[in-house]
Amino acid sequence: MMNENLTITRRSLADEVAAKLQQQISLGKYKVNDKLPIEPELMKTYGVGRSTIREAIKILTNSGLLRVQQGVGTFVESTSGNQEPLIQRLKRADKPDLDEVRQILEMKIAEKAALNRTEADIEKIKSLLEQRKQSAKAGSLEACIDADIRFHTAIAEASGNDILADLYRSVAIHLRNWFISIYKDTQAFSETEKLHEQLLKSIIEGNAAKAWQNASKIIGHRPG
Repeated sequence: MMNENLTITRRSLADEVAAKLQQQISLGKYKVNDKLPIEPELMKTYGVGRSTIREAIKILTNSGLLRVQQGVGTFVESTSGNQEPLIQRLKRADKPDLDEVRQILEMKIAEKAALNRTEADIEKIKSLLEQRKQSAKAGSLEACIDADIRFHTAIAEASGNDILADLYRSVAIHLRNWFISIYKDTQAFSETEKLHEQLLKSIIEGNAAKAWQNASKIIGHRPG
């Protein structure tokens, strides 16, 4: 039976569900090593879809409260953990701090992508780089920023490290509006076009050291 006190009647964000689950853990409903109900039960309890439940679980896993055992289930790892989920922490981060984290991630994901990329990854990265180029040429700032962020996100996904990819996606979510505020046109994106092409070339060649160096050059010459 649905617990009406827990139900979120409006379309909820994943962090709202995560907060409800965290509250239940804090109150002792779920103890360390207890297994959470399966996804359909959580969906019914909180009145949300499967993707929202999965994102909420990911938030609490990142905060140290839950652990996911593939094929077994989701278990309570701790009753305290990090009281502030990463997504919430990133929301209040100073922009320079956020950008610094992004820069560190971009060098590492470039290095790993050179080692682990697939042909499908390469085609996706190429396509996004072309979108970035055409948007810059057309002077379409928002489209150019979107393509730039998606380009680096695709590199993160090609790294073969799901944690790095998740971290980069989490950081990238908060960069778009900041980039729009600091770049008034697409000139800087055009100026870094060659650097991005060199980065892609080093990834295609599987040269991890060169990919790291090229990512570093891009960071030294904004935008990302």
